[in-house]
Amino acid sequence: MADERTNEAHPNWVRLVPDEVQPWDTLASRVLVDGFRMVLEDRARTAAGVEVVYQYRPRGPRAVFVLPVTVRGEAVLIRQYRYPLRATIWEVVAGGVERGEDLLAAAARELAEEVGGTAAEWVPLPGFYPQPSISGVVFYPLLALGVTLGETAHEETEVIERVTLPLTEAYRMLDAGEIQDGPSSLTLWHARQHLLERGLL
Repeated sequence: MADERTNEAHPNWVRLVPDEVQPWDTLASRVLVDGFRMVLEDRARTAAGVEVVYQYRPRGPRAVFVLPVTVRGEAVLIRQYRYPLRATIWEVVAGGVERGEDLLAAAARELAEEVGGTAAEWVPLPGFYPQPSISGVVFYPLLALGVTLGETAHEETEVIERVTLPLTEAYRMLDAGEIQDGPSSLTLWHARQHLLERGLL
């Protein structure tokens, strides 16, 4: 059955929340950049009593990262042009979670859009903060197994090449530092043990 909803959350996902007690006091806050990638500038007092000005992206935005593995046991990666880098890099499937959207639904949507994939099974992996010093964004990685591939549905702004390759080659690339996107690398790293346990790697 496609997109089987098993193991929808990793145990650490519920712990990716603010602490109950905050050592810093927010004295004032203003919006520097509004919209999807909001940036705030706060004036805060630290636990030592020092006042600081802090620019950051607040909590709220979420993204999913998906390592697709086909029914034949192959990895599906993408090569995507990233304008800020002026470079094309290797990545796993990824995308933002829309407001109110279920994480697994977002992962299934991104899998379909970026590589034309449908998964038979989902395995949640540990979530993480990609840039905690400047951003409250939370990333949720998943392993998609038994993936069948069809037509992609890329956005007009996306320059994406779908690449299917042996899992051993994907992990050789990871170990050699050829996958330079941090979240993609961490997704692959967390997925490795699951793939080994299933005899896929």
